[in-house]
Amino acid sequence: MSGCVFCGIVAGEVPAFRVADEPDGVAFLDTRPVFKGHVLVVPRTHLVTLPDLPAADLPGYFGLVQRLAVAVESALGAGGTFVAMNNKVSQSVAHLHTHVVPRTKGDGLRGFFWPRTRYADDAEAEEHARRIAAALAPTGA
Repeated sequence: MSGCVFCGIVAGEVPAFRVADEPDGVAFLDTRPVFKGHVLVVPRTHLVTLPDLPAADLPGYFGLVQRLAVAVESALGAGGTFVAMNNKVSQSVAHLHTHVVPRTKGDGLRGFFWPRTRYADDAEAEEHARRIAAALAPTGA
């Protein structure tokens, strides 16, 4: 897509520190990493959010994400990884991308990057669970 920096990276028109270039996606270092070695994984085609990714592409794309999570940990001697994706809100580039961030114990990153909350009671939690379950598309839809 014209003007999309990630499409430019996939096409080789925008420079990036590539980690992987495969049919299922391209991975490269984030230019503003949470920690050094922070990788972004993008599908080759321009898609904006996870719901846009065709079901047939899920195994290949997330297989690549999974392999990168292992590679980041192994290559950098990290204690683990944080794997995350934004859809619309806080999505700095409107092209589907998955963050693979190396983690070490005591690195200062506490859980998620935002404040946490609580349900008022079990009834409120149950109501949220019910609403989400009711909106869940059946498998194969």
